[in-house]
Amino acid sequence: SFNGRLRDECLNTHWFLSLDDARAKLEAWRWDFNETRPHTSLGFMTPAEFASSAGVNPGR
Repeated sequence: SFNGRLRDECLNTHWFLSLDDARAKLEAWRWDFNETRPHTSLGFMTPAEFASSAGVNPGR
């Protein structure tokens, strides 16, 4: 599911002009995927919310 979404929503929709441009666009997509988008498998919570509710600090 993740790989399909990455391809459909990021890789197939952006032209990468350089390695730095690719890194920036992929990081923006990853941040949105993990911080703002609810996931059905997590009870419609974002991964960050789910980790926080479980007492896990995802930044470590």
